Amino acid sequence: MLQEISVIDDGNFKFVYELEKEINFNKEHIRISKNKSSEMEEVLKNIPSLILIHEERLEEKTEKIINMIQNDDNNSITPIIVISPNLSKKRKVDLIKMGVQYYIRSPYDIKYIHYVIKNLLRLLYVNRRISPLTGLPGNVQIQSEIKRRLLKKKIFAILYLDLDNFKSYNDIYGFSNGDKIIEFTSKIITKNILSKSQEIKSFVGHIGGDDFVAIIDKTEYKDICEKIVNEFDNNVLEFFTKEDRERGYLKVLNRKGIIEKFPLTSISIGVVEIKPENIKNILEIGELRSSS
Repeated sequence: MLQEISVIDDGNFKFVYELEKEINFNKEHIRISKNKSSEMEEVLKNIPSLILIHEERLEEKTEKIINMIQNDDNNSITPIIVISPNLSKKRKVDLIKMGVQYYIRSPYDIKYIHYVIKNLLRLLYVNRRISPLTGLPGNVQIQSEIKRRLLKKKIFAILYLDLDNFKSYNDIYGFSNGDKIIEFTSKIITKNILSKSQEIKSFVGHIGGDDFVAIIDKTEYKDICEKIVNEFDNNVLEFFTKEDRERGYLKVLNRKGIIEKFPLTSISIGVVEIKPENIKNILEIGELRSSS
């Protein structure tokens, strides 16, 4: 998954060039954008994964920039690194108190900064934005990813995936076994969506429960959907008893004491094609999903 770092620097961007040279985009999928402090409004619109403030020659007060980031709904949890020539210990403590994750004094070691960035992005991914069950990005990152796609002004497709008759499975087999099907489903979706050729351009998220989201740049999604459905149907039977497999359906006792029959668990995929020029608000995507 592509991650973007926004560097705020009012100087000659020498630091940015050093960082770009140090970070291997093709291997790490980290993109660096160069911005001046006067461009903060545009920076926040792009919802970067991390913001790095280079204080040397900065025309705006660092504290003001930090407040702008933290008061923005889409960026309030975005990690901040400050690189500064200021040697004052009090200055360092004051900015850390404000919520800055790292305060690095100049002269800096570009390799050290590189690994600070990598570690910070990894911690953010693990601790704040992923589903604990599947390891996939959760709702916060799903919304951020959709907003980023809209800003690119290019057509993309959102796949909404969920399991049919999953509640009946949980009622009979229990939540522990239900979790195994969720993990199994996430692996199938990830395998088919995040192929090597499409890894940077594609995204998979876990809304929660048996609901997943996939985002792809292209709109040729029919083959991908068919592969996911076929692989799911061909392998999900291993999570059922021999008796249920042979019968072909589940028998569930309802609240009235009547036995009901439910088909075995399957997967459904709904697709919404997004043309950014037609979307004024991200909430409209939910309406498109309902009407599709």
